[in-house]
Amino acid sequence: MHKAFEVTVLGTSSASPTKYRHPSAQFVRMEGEYFLIDCGEGTQLQLTRMGLRMHRIRYILITHLHGDHFFGLPGLITSMGLHGRSDKLTIAGPAALQPVLEAILACGETTLPFEIEYIVCDPNRSEEILVSPALKVVTVPLKHRIPCTGYILKENGPELKLNVAQCEKLKIPVQSYDAIKSGLDYVQDNGTIIPNAELTLPGNKNRSYAYISDTIYDETVAVAVRDCTVLYHEATFLHELEARAKETYHTTALQAGKIAAMAGVSQLLIGHFSARYNDADELQTEARNVFANTEVAEEGKTYTV
Repeated sequence: MHKAFEVTVLGTSSASPTKYRHPSAQFVRMEGEYFLIDCGEGTQLQLTRMGLRMHRIRYILITHLHGDHFFGLPGLITSMGLHGRSDKLTIAGPAALQPVLEAILACGETTLPFEIEYIVCDPNRSEEILVSPALKVVTVPLKHRIPCTGYILKENGPELKLNVAQCEKLKIPVQSYDAIKSGLDYVQDNGTIIPNAELTLPGNKNRSYAYISDTIYDETVAVAVRDCTVLYHEATFLHELEARAKETYHTTALQAGKIAAMAGVSQLLIGHFSARYNDADELQTEARNVFANTEVAEEGKTYTV
């Protein structure tokens, strides 16, 4: 049975907050771990409003150092310290993030009661920055005005289920079960090979969530996020403002739909909307013209991956 894999949207505004939207941030629960992706201004207020416990967050993934994606981080980690956090916090992001945070904390003579581990993301290549038996996090290089990295959160591990009755019938030792579930054939003592297909049943497909923040339209992103279960992709403008999107290194809703279609994802969430749009209905309609299963990322809503 699948463990929970959920995304709660905290902010969907680009550049600055509006009356109706907050800057970029998302809270992800995956395989018993808790992630925060981006941390725009007001993120800890959003966490509090939605009853999401900040002390559960073990990993923070920052895409880039434009303020609408990280200005909430100094306040959040300071509050974590004030609330008595002692567990290590891992923060991934661009190389400049660590010195910026350390300078802010030093100016206020702030000493945190917990360790921060920094992971520096290379904006020019994809990397596996976190790997465990249950999950992994892979970076996606993005093309923005400054170094910017997207993230893919993936379930890890075998997708096959063991055919226990068949294994017991063939007297296969229990210590070989994990190898069989990972896809290996079983070799008996006399050299006879029992094909994996005879010992396993189809299991649950590993799920994946891709978070693609600020980027110009870039078809290499579709390759990177191919077959992801859910794709969140920025859709700052309607396509009538394609020139403006290109000038500011952003994407239109139509282009986000094209990326989703090329990638073969199951679902597209769009966000990072320009303040010129009071509602996102037109943006959703535009993306749906090329990718039907598109939803507007709604602040306060939790999506199941």
